[in-house]
Amino acid sequence: MPDEVSAPSGAATGGAKAMGVLDRQHQGEAASTLQFIDPAGKPVRLADFAGKPVLLNLWATWCAPCVAEMPTLDALAARLDGKVTVLAVSQDLEGAAKVDPFFKNAQFRALKPYRDPQAALSIAYQANLPTTILYDASGHEVWRMLGGMDWAGPQAAALVAEVK
Repeated sequence: MPDEVSAPSGAATGGAKAMGVLDRQHQGEAASTLQFIDPAGKPVRLADFAGKPVLLNLWATWCAPCVAEMPTLDALAARLDGKVTVLAVSQDLEGAAKVDPFFKNAQFRALKPYRDPQAALSIAYQANLPTTILYDASGHEVWRMLGGMDWAGPQAAALVAEVK
């Protein structure tokens, strides 16, 4: 049964309480083999990041909880640099036309604009946005966070530390 996890009031939503549901029902499942697009426009798969843990965030520019959590996800990515790969993969059907201006405006320090313009990952995972999935270094799922999360908070740090 999924565990409910909440962020401190105002943490990721500008005043509203951020709430996510921790789902461990898929623990041990292999990562998807579907392709998505890297920042240079080349196709990649999650297997291309094997050898270190991966935190996969499925999001879209039109998703308010997704946009609200992005600054804390960027801060987490900066802190985890070299230890865990953080992939923010946009599910925007418009692809680069929407995602690139969003990233330029946001001026993220660590996140890069990965894209899945067919939303294939969201469909494969039957995921509502945002959904964030932690994989271990061998590409097996540890947990999923369904919904927004304060990725800069202590709860997120404890969850991500499960793969170190």
